[in-house]
Amino acid sequence: MANDLVIQDLHVEVEGKEILRGIDLTISKGEIHAVMGPNGSGKSTLANTLAGHPKYTVTQGDIRYKGESILKWGADERAQKGLFLAFQYPMAIPGVTVANFLRMAVNAKRRTNSKNGASKPIAIPEFRKLVLQKMETLKLDPSFATRYLNDGFSGGEKKRVEILQMAVLNPEIAILDETDSGLDIDAVRIVSEGVNALAGSNLGILVITHYQRILNYIKPNFVHVLVNGKMAISGGPELSLQLEDKGYDWIKEEVSSGK
Repeated sequence: MANDLVIQDLHVEVEGKEILRGIDLTISKGEIHAVMGPNGSGKSTLANTLAGHPKYTVTQGDIRYKGESILKWGADERAQKGLFLAFQYPMAIPGVTVANFLRMAVNAKRRTNSKNGASKPIAIPEFRKLVLQKMETLKLDPSFATRYLNDGFSGGEKKRVEILQMAVLNPEIAILDETDSGLDIDAVRIVSEGVNALAGSNLGILVITHYQRILNYIKPNFVHVLVNGKMAISGGPELSLQLEDKGYDWIKEEVSSGK
């Protein structure tokens, strides 16, 4: 199995302050990884760095995607070549419908992945069929396509539209930054069902979360715990259950004692 995303000794600063202090992580298509950790441990910094947010400065290490360093790629290039970030706090864009936003994104990806950069825009009937198919898979009402992106949406609706974007753009690596944040238990279940409908051998998933509850629905192959900008411990799905039962203090104590 190829290693599609390789993070090597990653150090990241934000406004001159070091947040990540040497992260190593490898994600392949077909795998689901969960990164957990207490507040302030660097989870969202990791997500934003992978997505290419300019506020986050890599001072050491590398991020390699399909064998190529992506440190010089902008956020748009990373997205167009198959990396996807579902935001913890999706922005509203009044005046732009979900359908128009998705069509522009699909066309941008088609241009990037064509040999000469001049791929024709997706035909409207083809696009409509694609979106309706994905909405049916995700059990999302077709009326969402005509609404302004995230404008007046509930927390659960915003996160479901993020998953719709993932379905339509068909990435190879998806990073879900605290997708469960602010959702009630029913919304967590519904969003998780959408993720599970897309999971498979052609998609690698990184679920970043503070709580174990979303992992009741999205079953990870690997669980990693981030503490003070470092991966403190990694294990299988059982590790998330330990965290649910014991919290993070025991890991913090082991880290501080150098175990």
